[in-house]
Amino acid sequence: MYFNSLLADYAFDVAEPVILWLTVGIAAALIVAGTITFFVKRGLFGKFVKYGILSFVAYSLVAGIIMLALQLVKRTDPDYLEEGYLNADVINYVLVPLLTLFAAVLICGAVLFVLSKRNYKFFKPVAIALGGFCTAGLVAAGVTIGIYFSRHVIGSGYYDEYVDQTVLYISAAALAVGAIAGAFIFGIKDKSAFDSRSIALAGVCVATSFVLSYVKLWRMPQAGSVTFVSMLPIMLYAYIYGTKKGVLVGFIYGVMQSMQDPWIIHPAQFFLDYPIAYAMVGFTGIFSGIKALKFPQVRFGLGAILAGSLRFLSHVLAGVYAFGADAVASGYKGVGEFWIYSTAYNSYIFVDVALVIVAGVVLLSSRAFVKQIESYRRPITNEK
Repeated sequence: MYFNSLLADYAFDVAEPVILWLTVGIAAALIVAGTITFFVKRGLFGKFVKYGILSFVAYSLVAGIIMLALQLVKRTDPDYLEEGYLNADVINYVLVPLLTLFAAVLICGAVLFVLSKRNYKFFKPVAIALGGFCTAGLVAAGVTIGIYFSRHVIGSGYYDEYVDQTVLYISAAALAVGAIAGAFIFGIKDKSAFDSRSIALAGVCVATSFVLSYVKLWRMPQAGSVTFVSMLPIMLYAYIYGTKKGVLVGFIYGVMQSMQDPWIIHPAQFFLDYPIAYAMVGFTGIFSGIKALKFPQVRFGLGAILAGSLRFLSHVLAGVYAFGADAVASGYKGVGEFWIYSTAYNSYIFVDVALVIVAGVVLLSSRAFVKQIESYRRPITNEK
């Protein structure tokens, strides 16, 4: 058993830096090759951008599956669980339901994609049925997570002493309502539903963001990290399709993040730190339709700053009202000082956002890339 635990730890710990440097190397090679192509054979630059992005996405899918598999093997190893990082109930009542929900969403998305490509007349009824199925899965996952916390949260000295549960629930509910309302208010001009292309691109962007989130430039002690522009694909998706689709895709990505790097101590904290925080990333698209802002780089940059600030607010609220013990251990006392601690701790998010803005500005400076984005915005005329 010790050998198996050592092997699980070794495989993941060795693979993580390999993925980091491999991803950075591939990205650097594509940038160098793209620069050379632009100056030497500019006519081929558009095709290079297209196939370069497709190649990187394919790599992301493979690398993401490998890293998630290694991580699950490590975290479900009996010796690892005995160390107290995760217990069996977290696996059974939290991670397994979320993984099942994620698999169901992927399968349903694939089915809808196939049906839409074949233009079946019953696409909409099937879409409604599968949407209801996924919604039921989400509710079931919420119930199992509630069961876990009823067993482990109620009567715990930590929660009784440090966690302000009432304010935590109110904060989560308020931000969730604000995200939904904001998505519909600012996305009111977006009348288009999810078509096959937007569904496919959503999967591509989520998968690419997921693997890039494994490429950590540095880690924070109590969860969180600065990554290799992992939010860029999600933010670009929101910029292309607007806030309604962006918020939904960000929410789904947030659920995935809770599987990759779980640091969960309370139901409301889970929603604030994962689905709600990443749903806020969808507000990157809030300025994409404002023609007064002439340059796409400006529209994207302003949206990214707003989205990053909203995500920051969600993490700060979780930190203030759920991680009081961490603040006390660092010498802070009282809610006022908890705000200082949580604000300072979560400020790393703006470093992450700054890196994304730089990368996004570079991409949006390419006419070929902007042209490709505009083609995605046009509806598919034969979609039924």
